[in-house]
Amino acid sequence: MAVPRSKTSKAVTKGRQTINMRLRASQLVPCNNCGNMVRFHHVCPKCGFYRGRQVLTPEAN
Repeated sequence: MAVPRSKTSKAVTKGRQTINMRLRASQLVPCNNCGNMVRFHHVCPKCGFYRGRQVLTPEAN
């Protein structure tokens, strides 16, 4: 059974853990209907389309 030679320092431990906790920017793709930039697998807030179908009625601003 493997046994560590010395204690892992807090800086090393936390530095390794923060790699997985960093924030990533969500990727945006153009809407197929209106060209507005939307997130993957989300309804377009501008036109209300998702995968070529009208899902929501867009709100008039």
